[in-house]
Amino acid sequence: MSVEIQFQQFDSLTLDCGTTLSPVQIAYETWGQLNASRTNAILIEHAFSGDSHAAGIAAADGRTGWWDNMIGPGKAFDTDKYFVICSNVLGGCMGSTGPGSIDPATGKPYAMSFPVITVGDMVRLQKMLIDRLGIGRLLAVAGGSMGGMQALEWAVAFPDSVASVLPIATTARHSAQQIAFNEVGRQAIMSDPDWCEGAYYDRKPPARGLAVARMVGHITYMSDDSMREKFGRRLRNATQFGYHFEIDFEVESYLRYRGSQFVTRFDANSYLYITKAMDYFDVAAGRAPSLAAALEPVRARFLVISFTSDWLYPSYQSIEIVSALRGRNKDVAYCELPSNYGHDAFLVDIAEQTLLVRGFLASTFKS
Repeated sequence: MSVEIQFQQFDSLTLDCGTTLSPVQIAYETWGQLNASRTNAILIEHAFSGDSHAAGIAAADGRTGWWDNMIGPGKAFDTDKYFVICSNVLGGCMGSTGPGSIDPATGKPYAMSFPVITVGDMVRLQKMLIDRLGIGRLLAVAGGSMGGMQALEWAVAFPDSVASVLPIATTARHSAQQIAFNEVGRQAIMSDPDWCEGAYYDRKPPARGLAVARMVGHITYMSDDSMREKFGRRLRNATQFGYHFEIDFEVESYLRYRGSQFVTRFDANSYLYITKAMDYFDVAAGRAPSLAAALEPVRARFLVISFTSDWLYPSYQSIEIVSALRGRNKDVAYCELPSNYGHDAFLVDIAEQTLLVRGFLASTFKS
């Protein structure tokens, strides 16, 4: 199915940093039909490098949606039953306002004058979109990785506006290791001479730095088992090693390909702003002395999913969320699914995930 991107513009959005963005735009796509009672709407939250095109074929460029195996007729998020929405996050580069957008005060891209943003800011803009669409209460908010962070923020910030939450392969706050990986990516970008302190929009972008950042990030999305199975130590030329630091191993070729593809569709400054928002995220910060106390106001049902081989967002971080919810007598189910795909499992290893999500949504919709 072909899907058209849509846009909503708002007069202003006040950010956690105290700055007001004016105006502000959000890009989104929808699938299925909103029922008469407006009770079947599901908001899908994308991960760091995703966008609003979660399913189907993009009308603009023919891309298949990043969660197409989960969203559609008869799939986990069944568009014969549910009205599914996915928006591009604030700070992104796929239609929502971000550092590459034009600053109305100057007529030029914001670049590094774009204000610091948080996951909370992203969610407040989404709430404005949902309100404009006339949806008083979402049936569910679901997402993996950074999408799971947004889902958690929805549950705490707008407890009366969401019936169920599905945080998948995510965390309530980044660990030092997770922050460290993001910082390596940021430094790769800012060390590129073409970055020009972020003012590169009318010149050559920092493609080399952004490609290296993506290569580092992509390593964390996979597992040792999945890399061994996919690449092993196979050489591109099976008979000899190369010289002068040419591409010898298949895994080297793969990472360089992923890096080069990424730079054609993503903005380097958005990389900086969004990864920093992820690092700042702590659902308890500024709200309560503990995670359990921060989750006290939530009214939604929860289905928390993690994967055995995910070392970027390991299961212990999901268990922390589950334990905090159970400590406050909240309705929460948890499942750790076996997978060899690492953090990417929520995108590719979907058979058991589909069964869990389908059953959870059905029981929520009936209640």
